[in-house]
Amino acid sequence: MTIRDIQEGLKNSSFSARELALASLERIKTEEPHVHAFLEVTGEKALAQAQEVDDIISRKEELPPLAGVSCSLKDAILLEGVRCTAGSRMLEHYVAPYDATVVSRLKRAGAVIVGKTNMDEFGMGASTEHSAFGPTHNPRNLSVVPGGSSGGSAASVAAQECLVSLGEDTGGSVRLPASFCGVVGMKPTYGTVSRSGIIALASSLDQVGPFGNSVEDCERVFQVISGKDNMDATSILYEYGDIAEPASAPSLKIGVPREYFAKGLDPRVSQIIKETLDKLSNAGASIIEVSLPSTAQALAAYYVINTSEVSSNLARYDGIRYGNASEMDSSFAEVLMANREVFGNEVRRRIMLGTFALSAGYYEAYYKTAQEVRKLLRDDFAKAFSQANVLMGPVSPFLPFPLGEKKEDPLSMYLVDMYTVSANLTGIPGISVPVGSIENLPVGIQIMTPHFQERLLFSTAKTVEQIVKAR
Repeated sequence: MTIRDIQEGLKNSSFSARELALASLERIKTEEPHVHAFLEVTGEKALAQAQEVDDIISRKEELPPLAGVSCSLKDAILLEGVRCTAGSRMLEHYVAPYDATVVSRLKRAGAVIVGKTNMDEFGMGASTEHSAFGPTHNPRNLSVVPGGSSGGSAASVAAQECLVSLGEDTGGSVRLPASFCGVVGMKPTYGTVSRSGIIALASSLDQVGPFGNSVEDCERVFQVISGKDNMDATSILYEYGDIAEPASAPSLKIGVPREYFAKGLDPRVSQIIKETLDKLSNAGASIIEVSLPSTAQALAAYYVINTSEVSSNLARYDGIRYGNASEMDSSFAEVLMANREVFGNEVRRRIMLGTFALSAGYYEAYYKTAQEVRKLLRDDFAKAFSQANVLMGPVSPFLPFPLGEKKEDPLSMYLVDMYTVSANLTGIPGISVPVGSIENLPVGIQIMTPHFQERLLFSTAKTVEQIVKAR
């Protein structure tokens, strides 16, 4: 069902919110031995939230916009009274003392939070294999990765364990797993969604975004979670408005970056993307080749900025405020070292790289240069958007790859992000919409629009969705 279906069913008493919640929890029980999308299942808390929705119905009050909708949360998003680990042993016993702003908004909208989902440790990874609590399997094909770092969220929606989910996108961590799992995943414009109550990875890049089985479901969740938050200084005064209609294909000027179809792109992925663009062209859309010249430097710039901000944000995990300090008579250095050993290899790798990039004598060569590339990339996108109103291309250069194939090869793993990091570096919104599959391995198309053009993003995505369904 869609959110719209659930609203109608509740109004018509076709089912209750409690029945929906029980169905979701039962599905989780059935699927989790194979998928491992969840780290925590809320159980009685979820049923209590569902009962609140049923009470609203019994009082004949107006239903809130997400009434009875089952939702999971990436385990970097605080849910009061529930463990929040960020996929790390460092926070294995940390229980959230309050709700993240996005969670408060979901609850007010009547959503039923069914659990917390698996992720790469502190969001560092593209496969959800770097979780300290074991990997998540892709529900479409259990032998391959679900993408990352929000792989558990995407998998929970793909496995029909819940209707929607919230992930967090730092360099593609919503769009990539959405593509790999065959669901819709959206990264909003930086600042349109509050980051208060989110465990930080890279503060200038992180943005919370929704997963769903349809574009409209993601849109409805975004409508609820977006907007100014006084608890987040980077959030902006933003109001999305009503649900958008699908865009008229003849009104679309679609820019296709030539750099996204260069060496390294799997020909099978390329073929599916080009077939989708051909369908749009046949429907009347204009397809224009554009150039993003700084794309070749974007991935390197991203990993310098990402690791630099990681080294700063993770400095707090010293075994005093967080961690597993057990011997209070140990020296601070001993406690610090003992706790840093709790971090996985990828986390330690990025802390060291970031500390090096920010160190005296290297700051200008690395971090300052990366920020200059970021500015060039913004200029590239501004020029491209002067020629086209939306950009489209692949989400990933690869199909979902087998579990274990790239885990010990970080450079190969980083290449998975080559088409997604630019949206984070520039702050623009992007969405992944499933457009096909090869041997049961899903492929998504990425759509990007200028800053704050989420309405255009969703309306274009709905048009793509319709064309794919009409095949």
